[in-house]
Amino acid sequence: MAVTRAAVLGSPIAHSLSPVLHRAAYAELGLDWSYDAIEVTESTLTSFIESCGPAWRGLSLTMPLKTVVLPLLSRASDLVDVVGAANTVIFGEGGPEGHNTDVNGICRAIAEAAGDAFAPRTATILGGGATARSAVAAVGHLGVLDVHLCLRTMTRAEEFADLAARLGVNVHPHGWAEASRHLDGDIVIATTPLGTADELAGAVPAKPGALLDVAYGADRSRLVEEWSARGAPVADGFGLLLWQASDQVTLFTGEPAPIQAMRAALREATGR
Repeated sequence: MAVTRAAVLGSPIAHSLSPVLHRAAYAELGLDWSYDAIEVTESTLTSFIESCGPAWRGLSLTMPLKTVVLPLLSRASDLVDVVGAANTVIFGEGGPEGHNTDVNGICRAIAEAAGDAFAPRTATILGGGATARSAVAAVGHLGVLDVHLCLRTMTRAEEFADLAARLGVNVHPHGWAEASRHLDGDIVIATTPLGTADELAGAVPAKPGALLDVAYGADRSRLVEEWSARGAPVADGFGLLLWQASDQVTLFTGEPAPIQAMRAALREATGR
């Protein structure tokens, strides 16, 4: 009997810790599944998905594939339709289905850092990629009414205006040069690659709100360090990684994700 397959796709992908989490989950669930990290670019995604045979159960998608995959899906969840980004693909009888576990992952990571009672009303999101789209949806779910969006490429502002209209939140776009003026939100979410927002570390307010930096690496970013030094709630990318992966495991297997086993594997791999 063929081994059931799943994988995380992206470019670059060698740094991904998704295999650590998924392999730990499947082992804990007693499933003989494989899960690999595979280098796939925007130009090779179509051929890769078309090559996936019956042994394939699902895919995790990271940069830069979360929006590129949309035309390749046979079906998409309501959340994918609203957000315009999918980080998860399930292979079913009707073809590839798209899902988004980033939105709930962001909400869970923030709640873990700031507490379940955390009720932000303003937010600042740094970056304008697919994860930023999920971040807008997540803060809207948390009750945020006004989002300051700091973009490196202002041409993306119109896309976020459409998203804001669908979500019923107010999005205020700003150029990256203005980002340092907007770090006073109840929640700040950095969706840029690791270290990109470190230039803003000197502008962290004396009494900041909560911070989620979605990127992860061997060392914490300067932005996270400065935020932590002020005693404010901070979540790094490992929390988001854990929670979005746990939802993927449930989607792939139909079983509750073994969070403790996944968290232990992540700690062993990172020392954090």
